[in-house]
Amino acid sequence: MCDASGYGALRGRSAGQLKGRPWAAALEESSYEYGSTKYLLLCGLGGMLSCGLTHTAIVPLDLVKCRMQVDPSKYKGILSGFGVTLRDDGLRGLARGWAPTFLGYSMQGLFKFGLYEVFKIRYAELLGQEKAYEWRTGLYLAASASAEFFADVALAPMEAVKVRMQTQQGYARTLRTAAPKMYGEEGLWAFYKGVAPLWMRQIPYTMMKFACFERTVEALYKYVVPKPQSHCTKSEQLAVTFVAGYIAGVFCAVVSHPADSVVSVLNKEKGSTAFDVLRSLGFKGVWKGLFARIIMIGTLTALQWFIYDSVKVYFKLPRPPVPQAPKSRK
Repeated sequence: MCDASGYGALRGRSAGQLKGRPWAAALEESSYEYGSTKYLLLCGLGGMLSCGLTHTAIVPLDLVKCRMQVDPSKYKGILSGFGVTLRDDGLRGLARGWAPTFLGYSMQGLFKFGLYEVFKIRYAELLGQEKAYEWRTGLYLAASASAEFFADVALAPMEAVKVRMQTQQGYARTLRTAAPKMYGEEGLWAFYKGVAPLWMRQIPYTMMKFACFERTVEALYKYVVPKPQSHCTKSEQLAVTFVAGYIAGVFCAVVSHPADSVVSVLNKEKGSTAFDVLRSLGFKGVWKGLFARIIMIGTLTALQWFIYDSVKVYFKLPRPPVPQAPKSRK
């Protein structure tokens, strides 16, 4: 299972326990030391694959969702939005923006998952064993928020290009055309003017994504799965990962949707600000396209956790059991 309680580094495989984690059971032999540089880099690689591949795979749905947000009178729903896009741009039009999507979200995944592991370990060391367990939900929230802050800086340029390509008809068809054109019109600001709305959208989203996932995994093994985690096969553990990821994704979509609407409109229009967009959309407008986003983000989040956990399995990275109370609390 994903490292849902990785507090403290693994100091040697022969010990079979996590130092500073008395609530963790013995681990299977792994190829890399928990918390080591190689371990963290491979976690970053897993994040790159999970975010880059999944976001690129759902570009058509993302394109329709963005157009529903910025032009609801023309793109009234998911099915009609696909129909209008096919009529106007043809089948190839559904893939518009795939290159900045792949590059941007690969970089975001590198920082999101890699730094999450870093901050989770470091914050747990600061808290100590008992408080790390007692305040584990807060620890997940703090670690994921810290990681996402840097991940969004990496994502912002390509997200701006993607949205401009997808929502401004006739602007540009390719990344190599759109990026220089945006720089010529607005300079470097064109690529980073959306970073604050991205933080508004992505930080709550990521906090929910990681904290809800971690606690859902814990609840599934405690109340749903009919046998202990240590007795589950890797396939069964990955199935739990997928289910927990989908549940977390639904909550993520709802929490982050208003800010997502602002980002879509902001990157479409030159010279606009987040407050201008928020005022023009109104309360009802910021919720346009929510159902499409729930489907997209639920599936996306589930697949991301599945791919990320599969990378951990492939490289035999340490995958400790779900949290259990330390002996002192028992």
